[in-house]
Amino acid sequence: MDETVRAWVDGWVVSRGAAPPVAEPWGWTIDVGLYGHATRHVFGTTGEGLDETTVRKVAGAVTGDGVWLKAFRDPAVVAGWLGDDWWIDPEPGCLMTIPLAAEEPPEVPAGHRLRTWSRGGVTRVMLAAPDGSLAARGQITPNGDTAVADRIETAPEHRRKGLGSFVMRTLQSAAARQGARTGVLAGTPAGRGLYEALGWEMRAWLTSARHDSPGSARAERPV
Repeated sequence: MDETVRAWVDGWVVSRGAAPPVAEPWGWTIDVGLYGHATRHVFGTTGEGLDETTVRKVAGAVTGDGVWLKAFRDPAVVAGWLGDDWWIDPEPGCLMTIPLAAEEPPEVPAGHRLRTWSRGGVTRVMLAAPDGSLAARGQITPNGDTAVADRIETAPEHRRKGLGSFVMRTLQSAAARQGARTGVLAGTPAGRGLYEALGWEMRAWLTSARHDSPGSARAERPV
């Protein structure tokens, strides 16, 4: 199994409060327990190491709605291996990493208020705007040498002000101080530019697919 994928799985389940991952010959099964996101199957290999036969076998055994597949290979390839009962996110995600160093946290943007707290193994950052509204947020889960960044968000009216960079740098600094040496995340195309500007490097494409029987309602599509 790919070590970066394993690190992401281990951190993600803690970050989201999901059940411990169950090891499979091809990766892991994770019970999430949410409407529209009951369970997810995460393949443990990346790129050309992930083959069509394996994906078809796992996908073919799925019959219920709200079951997700996470495959670290280009959606243009994986889409051809899945049937019409699978919705495939048109925006490919990406698995990324960065070396972490115990640096001083960045200076809080003028007029903003920063709140950082840790609970249940997850460190969270909240940046409030001068009027008290939420400007940006994020969380990171240190787990030994690695730390998984998750749910990085900037309010639409506060974008392009460097607040996302501030949140990421704050989270990275916090994780490094807790002993993590490598950051891991699964990002969206929209966030990739931000992460690369901060030094994150792409390791693999990520295809997200959700099983939907005909006529079923489609819920939120989580990363």
